[in-house]
Amino acid sequence: MSIKSSGEALHLLAAYCSRAERCISDVKKKLIQWEVSDTDQNDILKRLQEEKFLEETRFCRAFVNDKSKYNKWGVYKIRFELKKKHIPENIIREALGNIIPDENDERLLQLLQTKQKSVKGNDEFEIRQKLMRFAAGRGFSPEEIEKVMENFS
Repeated sequence: MSIKSSGEALHLLAAYCSRAERCISDVKKKLIQWEVSDTDQNDILKRLQEEKFLEETRFCRAFVNDKSKYNKWGVYKIRFELKKKHIPENIIREALGNIIPDENDERLLQLLQTKQKSVKGNDEFEIRQKLMRFAAGRGFSPEEIEKVMENFS
């Protein structure tokens, strides 16, 4: 899809950013997809940031909140996904600091209890290993997993 003017791209991207929090890399992908020139891309990004349609810190906070609460992701997976979006480390660190450890442990416990119903194994050890691998795949640290698994039945 090719956009006719930078004004049209700006208008479409303002609407795109209004619907949900977006990061700069998501918006850049759209601009590249629409074949907008590099100079126009920079101007559009600058304008979107000036008018507060696009703000990395706000995006990062919303991303961390949504992925930890609704997707039940751990810190490692959230950090990895934010790095893929080229978010600066200091912004990631600040946003991840908003995760309350006790709530995170409770989410992991609920996640493991739900998963345990569908896990099959020959013995307790095998089931425990499968649950630990599952939690690690969701981005939880080995320390968090061990802590929750100690109290897990």
